[in-house]
Amino acid sequence: MSATSWAWLVLAFPLAGTLVLAAGWPRWRGASAGAVATAAIFASFLASVGTLFALLDREPEARTLTATLFTYARAGGVDAGLEILVDPLSVLMCLVVSGVSFLIHLYSVAYMRSDRGYVRYFAYLNFFVFSMLLLVLAGNLVLLIVGWAFVGAASYLLISFWYRRRTATAAGAEAFVVNVVGDIGLVLGAFLLFDRTGVLDWQGLFEHVGQEFARNDGTLVAACLLLLVGAFAKSAQLPLHTWLPKAMEGPTPVSALIHAATMVTAGVYLIARAHPLFELAPTAADVAAVVGTLTLLVAASIALVATDLKRIVAYSTMSQIGYMTLGVSVAAYGAGLFHLVTHAFFKALLFMAAGSVIAAMSGLQDIDRMGGLRRALPFTYACFLAGAVALAGIPLTSGFFSKDAILSFALERGGGYAVLAIVGYGAALLTAIYAFRAVFRVFHGEPVPEARALERGEIVHHEPANPLTGEREDTDVGFPGPEHHIAERSPAMKAAMAPLLVLSLAAGVLQVPGLTHVVDTFLEPTFHDSPLAAARPSVGAEWAGLLAGAVVALVGVWTARWLWLARPELPAALRSRFGGLHRTLSEGWYFDRAYDLLFVRGATAFARALRRGVERPVAEETLVGGPVSLVRAGSALARAMQTGFVRAYAFGVVAGVAIALVWFLARAA
Repeated sequence: MSATSWAWLVLAFPLAGTLVLAAGWPRWRGASAGAVATAAIFASFLASVGTLFALLDREPEARTLTATLFTYARAGGVDAGLEILVDPLSVLMCLVVSGVSFLIHLYSVAYMRSDRGYVRYFAYLNFFVFSMLLLVLAGNLVLLIVGWAFVGAASYLLISFWYRRRTATAAGAEAFVVNVVGDIGLVLGAFLLFDRTGVLDWQGLFEHVGQEFARNDGTLVAACLLLLVGAFAKSAQLPLHTWLPKAMEGPTPVSALIHAATMVTAGVYLIARAHPLFELAPTAADVAAVVGTLTLLVAASIALVATDLKRIVAYSTMSQIGYMTLGVSVAAYGAGLFHLVTHAFFKALLFMAAGSVIAAMSGLQDIDRMGGLRRALPFTYACFLAGAVALAGIPLTSGFFSKDAILSFALERGGGYAVLAIVGYGAALLTAIYAFRAVFRVFHGEPVPEARALERGEIVHHEPANPLTGEREDTDVGFPGPEHHIAERSPAMKAAMAPLLVLSLAAGVLQVPGLTHVVDTFLEPTFHDSPLAAARPSVGAEWAGLLAGAVVALVGVWTARWLWLARPELPAALRSRFGGLHRTLSEGWYFDRAYDLLFVRGATAFARALRRGVERPVAEETLVGGPVSLVRAGSALARAMQTGFVRAYAFGVVAGVAIALVWFLARAA
């Protein structure tokens, strides 16, 4: 089979899973729906592997293929078809998306077993994966926009999956609105590009862009900035990031799917895919690099004080996506996408382990109420620790090689990029601190009652409640199910987490400076046209960067151990001493409050002013009230004329004839 035939199958399996589950949902019983959905994604992963091998059979310069299934729009000599682009970049994304999504599906089969919306959950999950695969395989801007919008819709369905939980529906709505803002930016950017080049497909666009645009052409810069609006919204970068921490209201496997394999990586993919545009519009690329760096710093600082276990992991996603955005914006495409791959492994693992902890704590997510779970949950502890060391960039782990490769490349570019790299090292220190703060607070220290119960072989059950507000809930459809499933007692969850544990620790071997360069070599046909990508640092410079990263990571771990194990009274003292800073970080740098003031309260005040100044006097009193008053006055006059006296009616007839006579005489004159 050809590479494009395999690629069509990559899309077909999750779409078929969605349709089968949606069409037969009343008849699915037990875990069969989960098995069907998981099998569909596994088949998609096998098709991705088939695409990879079919592509590797071709010469490197012949590894960019397109295929059109049919043309669904034709206007002005331009065709918009169901067209896919198969090249090393799209294949790499397909492998990551389908592979990690398969493990998350497998984990979900057990984790969501008692939920009343089980079938609906897996239908949504298959649709989410299909949407992401459609996005990365899209061969033209129209299909990209379709996939982009599908991903936003799927995220809304999954974040607000527990639709009777008020905070979940609000989080889903916010995610949808923010992503619609991004969609508008993407559409406008695509329109500007089409307006100048007259083509919609990626390959045609890349061929025309050098002819139609000069370096830093105003239209091109504007188009790229609009594309960045879409990228920032999907990837939760400043200032369109506020939806991501709230998206933790969805089931934990959904968080793993959004953060590791699908939605948040879309922005990084878009910048990498459109790299010829951004290299011709370096102003826009610099904006992306600065925003990515600021995001990683802001998110890491907030994670230092967050107490919700899932939100700590969520802020780490924002931070790591910031590294990726920085990487692809400074033309370190191989490094940025390598970090996307390793991040998918250790972030999915962290969320799965966090889900196991939350289940063991009967839904509690506050790390202030956790402690000493290491002996009660040894497998979960091993997984969370493996994810944390990779996230912190401890030497020889996957995150160590991928993150520091980005910073080394930025240092090599010099100038302002070097400043961004130094900020990146500062954020890496914060990352190591907050990652091991979570490890020490959850798994070390004095065991909480739940940990002691688990050690005795018991399962803890609390009354169902919203972990964010404490509101009482039930376990019927629309709320989480009644049972809690932890990795220690679930073979399916263990089977999903074990490969990720190994990959989180060992995937760095793919890109060891001076020794291996698997990712760079594979992606070379996609980025061979980039003069910036070729200007990579020397092997010695890369190892120097790795050494600096290792020192930063180890200092961070030592700091966390000193604060939360050796001197546990210090964090409270620091919080008291720097109360203002702590409040600022706890409030997420006041972004939510600012948006509430600007958009929610501002829009409310504007609406009230319109009500007082326009709607009431103009619409109600003039346009509606005026005719009503006239009708009422006419009715009153008619009633007054109904006197019942003949002489009054005769007077009316004579008066009417006189008026008509005068009017005709006037017209005749």
